[in-house]
Amino acid sequence: MAIEIKAPTFPESVADGTVATWHKQPGDAVKRDELIVDIETDKVVLEVLATADGVLGAIVKGEGDTVLSDEVLGSIVEGGAAAAAPAAAAAPAAAAAPAAADGEDDPIAAPAARKLAEENGINIASVAGTGKGGRVTKEDVVAAVAAKKAAPAAAPAKAAAPAAAAPVFAAGDRVEKRVPMTRVRATVAKRLVEAQSNMAMLTTFNEVDMTEVMALRSKYKDLFEKSHNGVRLGFMSFFVKAATEALKRFPAVNASIDGNDIVYHGYADVGVAVSSDRGLVVPVLRNAEHMSLAEIENGIATFGKKARDGKLSMDEMTGGTFTITNGGTFGSMMSTPIVNPPQAAILGMHNIIQRPMAINGQVVIRPMMYLALSYDHRLIDGKEAVTFLVTIKNLLEDPARLLLDI
Repeated sequence: MAIEIKAPTFPESVADGTVATWHKQPGDAVKRDELIVDIETDKVVLEVLATADGVLGAIVKGEGDTVLSDEVLGSIVEGGAAAAAPAAAAAPAAAAAPAAADGEDDPIAAPAARKLAEENGINIASVAGTGKGGRVTKEDVVAAVAAKKAAPAAAPAKAAAPAAAAPVFAAGDRVEKRVPMTRVRATVAKRLVEAQSNMAMLTTFNEVDMTEVMALRSKYKDLFEKSHNGVRLGFMSFFVKAATEALKRFPAVNASIDGNDIVYHGYADVGVAVSSDRGLVVPVLRNAEHMSLAEIENGIATFGKKARDGKLSMDEMTGGTFTITNGGTFGSMMSTPIVNPPQAAILGMHNIIQRPMAINGQVVIRPMMYLALSYDHRLIDGKEAVTFLVTIKNLLEDPARLLLDI
């Protein structure tokens, strides 16, 4: 019985997908819940699992083909693997029958065949005999030795195949390689161009003295990790808390434009940019305004692991109202992040650098970070954007404000 393999049901925001990788080929045995094929969408890679045991039948959609929601990708012949197993088991049984008839445990083999097998480390019992009555001949052992030598050579060839996708060019070579964009990269490129074309985007900058946050983290990080089951205290949780507090005071920064309407959100779903092998992805912390520092850090750590493993779901990647990105992890000192529509603003963190600062008439060395807020000027006035960023600065330079709500 053939069972159809179908593409997942895509959300309304996803029109179609692309077949990225078939992990099985026609005729391969498959087990229920085993990964068969990956479907790449604009946001994530979706895994399609086998719904029954059997053998992979015909493939309808090959790698690179576009697929729609619930479209047929191929089929599984149910029970095919189970049917093949008895047949495979029958052959060795038949070959072993002559040996059993002679009352011997070892297969019948010519002396020259046994000697050659011993010299080459071949188990004579594993060699299929082609001689009379299933007798193992010298030629059978020669063939087994050749197969043994060929097997290791085949493995590196398979392992080396992915290298072709990322060639290393020798110095002086004038060669090129054309590789199609992934759907994620193509979608990012399209959305960034649209953002700059359809939005009056500006960026305002400020700097924050990280002394108090760093001191607080240094003092309590061990106790924090012990009290929260191994969750580590980082800097991002402080920025998320400061941002959600500022968003309460400046609701326009947390709003979005829908046609001629402004949509104000009574919640803060904060997207946190996370690096992965497939590029930068932005999973969303839902209702971040109600989360503790530990919950924020645990959520970010979970997203990071899922991003590296390619396990982020569609729901985890959609619906943010505000975004924070940290270029400082890669050494960025200053940047102008691009707003992700329909959001109205994005906060950019950067590298912490020890710099001389004038404080109370004295020059002192302080750990300083530049902050950047890119915003849609159609919705957010310059004064509002600047004051929003100053609020974040003040909350971080005196973290007690976060507890006192001042």
